[in-house]
Amino acid sequence: MNIPENLKYTKDHEWIKIEGSTGIIGITDFAQGELGDIVYVDIAPDIADITMGESFGTIEAVKTVSDLYAPVTGKVLELNAKLKDEPQLVNTDPYGEGWIIKIELKDPSQTGELLDAAAYGAQLGH
Repeated sequence: MNIPENLKYTKDHEWIKIEGSTGIIGITDFAQGELGDIVYVDIAPDIADITMGESFGTIEAVKTVSDLYAPVTGKVLELNAKLKDEPQLVNTDPYGEGWIIKIELKDPSQTGELLDAAAYGAQLGH
């Protein structure tokens, strides 16, 4: 299982990559594997902000729908437009082309409450 060291993780299987004051958010390799074939990523196109711990959309697989939870609070900068036509990118490249949303961090200290790769791996029993 792929758990990159340079990311932070939530207990709900989202990841965030911090680049300055920007955060790139997606779901983990474990989460996409549990969901199976992803067919749709549903985030309101007019979403302006996300709040730590709250749902900001859903991800739909063949057999289930799962909420997406914000790892931190921030202002939405961009949604991954590729996912509209290619939602399977979340399956094939969850930490790269399959990212879901980019935000401007409102309070960078919130990332201290997230799991590092070792802690996330331990949660999964690895």
